[in-house]
Amino acid sequence: MEFSGAAAKSTATGRVAVVTGAAGGIGAALAQRLAQNGARVAITDVNADKLASTAARLTQDHPGAIFAQAGDASSERDLSSLIAETESQFGPVEMFFANAGVGGGVGLDASEHEWGQAIQVNVLGHVRAARLLVPRWIERGGGYFVSTASAAGLITQLGSATYAVSKHGAVAFAEWLAVTYGKQGIKVSCLCPMGVNTDMLTGGDGNSAGAVAQVSAKAVTEAGTVLEPLEVAGIVLDAIRDERFLILPHPEVLDFFQRKTSDYDRWIRGMRRYQEAVA
Repeated sequence: MEFSGAAAKSTATGRVAVVTGAAGGIGAALAQRLAQNGARVAITDVNADKLASTAARLTQDHPGAIFAQAGDASSERDLSSLIAETESQFGPVEMFFANAGVGGGVGLDASEHEWGQAIQVNVLGHVRAARLLVPRWIERGGGYFVSTASAAGLITQLGSATYAVSKHGAVAFAEWLAVTYGKQGIKVSCLCPMGVNTDMLTGGDGNSAGAVAQVSAKAVTEAGTVLEPLEVAGIVLDAIRDERFLILPHPEVLDFFQRKTSDYDRWIRGMRRYQEAVA
């Protein structure tokens, strides 16, 4: 993938980017695509061992372009440290990919801890990063915030209430950020994929056991194609080049969303039927 002219300047070439949740999946793929397109990239994840392995792999192909620091993407202290170290290594952060996410609990049996973790990581991690970056971006004349939400943030998620609610929150915050600061040079995109071949979908994150979680995964995989992370990352960079807010790697999500908003009652009935079909 190549960019040229003003599009390249607003996308990756020569830019400093931070990607959270980057030990694997979409985060690692975003870091790879960014580095391939000339960005210097800081990556972070709570899984320090896996992050180190990913950093070593990316550094081999892109010497000097990768900086890794383990941390919690929902912690303002960790985010502040990450941004400071990134700017020490590479210069001012110009692009931030709030990609870290958790699946959380399922149904009404989700614990208070699972609810708290989903809100902290999937929503407040984005808020805290923006709180740290947006004021300095306004002073510098611009910046780009990319939120990884989910199709579940637009058309809900069967099974997991914590995931559906927190991802709706992520979409809402990205919308608010774009509306509130768009005229001050802050660009915002919101990624809402459906099925992507990551540990969260396949169960490798350790949070997908149980019949209800299996229904959630089946609902996603049967609704459309399961994409590879690198495919999604390429689509994200294309969307950033065009400065599109809503990034939908699965085009059918737009159709589902339009049906939902055109007749909510019919959509609720349809989702009930679909839930019964995949159970």
